[in-house]
Amino acid sequence: MSSVIEIKNVTKEFKVLNRREGLKGSIQDLFSRDYKIVRAVDNISMQVQQGEIVGYLGPNGAGKSTTIKMMTGVLEPTSGEILVSGNVPYENRTRNAQQIGVVFGQRSQLWWALPLIESYRLLKEIYCIPDADYTHMLELYRSLVDLEPLLHKPVRQMSLGQRTLSDILAAFLHNPKIVFLDEPTIGLDVSMKAKIRTLIQALNQEKHTTVILTTHDMGDVDALCRRVVIIDKGKMLYDNDMEHLKGFFGSYRTLKLRTDGDHAAQAAAMQKMLPELKVSADTEWISVLVDESRAHVIDVLAQLQKQYTIRDMQLQEISTEEIIKKIYEEGVQ
Repeated sequence: MSSVIEIKNVTKEFKVLNRREGLKGSIQDLFSRDYKIVRAVDNISMQVQQGEIVGYLGPNGAGKSTTIKMMTGVLEPTSGEILVSGNVPYENRTRNAQQIGVVFGQRSQLWWALPLIESYRLLKEIYCIPDADYTHMLELYRSLVDLEPLLHKPVRQMSLGQRTLSDILAAFLHNPKIVFLDEPTIGLDVSMKAKIRTLIQALNQEKHTTVILTTHDMGDVDALCRRVVIIDKGKMLYDNDMEHLKGFFGSYRTLKLRTDGDHAAQAAAMQKMLPELKVSADTEWISVLVDESRAHVIDVLAQLQKQYTIRDMQLQEISTEEIIKKIYEEGVQ
């Protein structure tokens, strides 16, 4: 299996002006040379094989978007090497664009006022898709989703889920080798999330398309990704298969409680009662992070019920941010 993406010791730095406050400061900034260097990506290396679906995870500001912008050719790295389908993306942007598809931040590549089918026809001409290939892709789409009701509907009249679905189909239309998906299921209901995950998986299997997925929704990762790459503060923390990651964090659950009284004070009291656990609070919930290899959630809940009146509760899988924090603090075995 060949590598379609090769990243070797890539670093990206930005020069940022140290700004002053107020009108006087703004005027001084016009002539200032007081800059600081911000390293958004710090010496990252990885290879992605043809047909892989890779979850590229990290908290906001970790460097995910910067890395992907370098892979798509929008940014040039400060140092290191990037090859995408054998091309240096920032040197061959047109050739690179023919090999990739992108769905980023709900920024639609569809024409707002036109029916969906007209957007697809325009993309057909832009990417010089042969008639036979275009017809084949539309037939494939019809076999995967109920496309007919959308084809003649203006994009501006679509729901968020319908637009997202249509944008994903547009990204795969020219049969690219690689598709970059940024938060494809954000803001969608459970039914539409499941439909989009199934669609991505089917297109990956049918066309053997490599997919790079950035998301904060662990449901997306569980459903689609066998491999996960995690970065934080520009540094790579983890690059391994999903099963290894599950083995690392899978025993952690978050017990969320709604109680009577001051949550902050009660959380502090709970922390003293359960020093081996991590307890935090906001205005709505008290959160208790439980390592089930050490304590059972049901036992923790029973202990707390003896002391507090619990009005509501939720049990959540550990969040992406908590996974990253655990990996950062404890390392990966």
